[in-house]
Amino acid sequence: MKILQRMSICVAVAMLVCGLAGSAFGASVSGRSSTVLEWFDDAQEDTAVPIYEYLLLNVKDIDGKGLNFRGYGRLADDLADEVDVDSELYYAYLEKKGILDNLDFRLGRQFISTTAGASLMDGLKLDYGFLGNYRLSLFGGGDVTYYEGYNADDLIAGTELSGRFLQSLDLGLSYLQKWEGGDLSHELIGFDLDYDFRNLLNLYNETQYSWLTEEITYFLAGFKYHRSPKWSLRAEYLYSLPVFSATSIYSVFAVDEYQEVMGELGYNIDTGLRAFARYARELYESVDDANVYEAGIEKIRTARLSGYLTGTVRDDGEGQDLYGFKAYLSWLFNQYFDAGVGAHVDVLERRLEEDDETTSSRLWADATVYFTRKVNVQGKVERVESDLWDEYYRGRVRLNILF
Repeated sequence: MKILQRMSICVAVAMLVCGLAGSAFGASVSGRSSTVLEWFDDAQEDTAVPIYEYLLLNVKDIDGKGLNFRGYGRLADDLADEVDVDSELYYAYLEKKGILDNLDFRLGRQFISTTAGASLMDGLKLDYGFLGNYRLSLFGGGDVTYYEGYNADDLIAGTELSGRFLQSLDLGLSYLQKWEGGDLSHELIGFDLDYDFRNLLNLYNETQYSWLTEEITYFLAGFKYHRSPKWSLRAEYLYSLPVFSATSIYSVFAVDEYQEVMGELGYNIDTGLRAFARYARELYESVDDANVYEAGIEKIRTARLSGYLTGTVRDDGEGQDLYGFKAYLSWLFNQYFDAGVGAHVDVLERRLEEDDETTSSRLWADATVYFTRKVNVQGKVERVESDLWDEYYRGRVRLNILF
């Protein structure tokens, strides 16, 4: 892990040098610097004070022929030496479109996402468009998911073929392999479908199949009916089964599948103002099933006001019922200042232990001061309480500089 931290720091410095060099060669350089100071109590009730420096960097047209660089990472440390915080490199890659006819490339650390699987990869991705509506992608490199010492035998490779048919039918087929320590750990096949029928009904599906274990590990199917711009109706079925590495001891144990059936009705009251009602049936194997009911209203900021108010009821047969709500209200006082208050009570994810039902709550206040269009300071203070942990406070101050 120390090697990863050192390399992340080196690449972060290289990103900065690349930005300065790109500017010197006349390339377009933009990005964001965010300096973040946090404080919170850990499980031993000691106060941690982590500090982070995030850098987002975009350098366009480095060579005058469309070569771009994109990078995002952070440097981190705890001023109180109470918790371990890691420096991270989220992505850093070169990309260029049209290196050959209809062929694009991306080289470096990047996020790979297909229906067959997703991972952070250090490697090369090629995208080739053909026959107008079709695209073939090939990718391969080091699998950062397993990196602890940059083992050269932790690899990922795959391909994806996608295309549009009949003007409104999008289909995709993907394949992915992962190796851990030189041994094949995952072999997955993915299929996805998205079909819009006369701009009235949207049908979609995602399916993941594990070739090694010969079983479906993920299946999502749903529809959204949106004939009127005022209201919509959505329904989904979800099936999920955990996928462990074939080299892991956990791969030999039986695991529980999870299923969910969900329906949602949405209504657009006005511009930026939406109401919804949602029902979900959660289906478990080892514990009782649960019914979850939600209803609320959401306001996107179109002038000064934004926020949401949602009520939630979760009931099951094991006495783990929850009756909670989520509320947030933010007000833009002027072009230089906005502030908000919020509360999430008995709706957060809970951790259950023997004879212990955990119901968490959060109360917070936040504010943003805009010094200019490119410089602002954000602050947030919250009180956290649950059945497992004593109440504690945490806060964050963030300085953002756009360039």
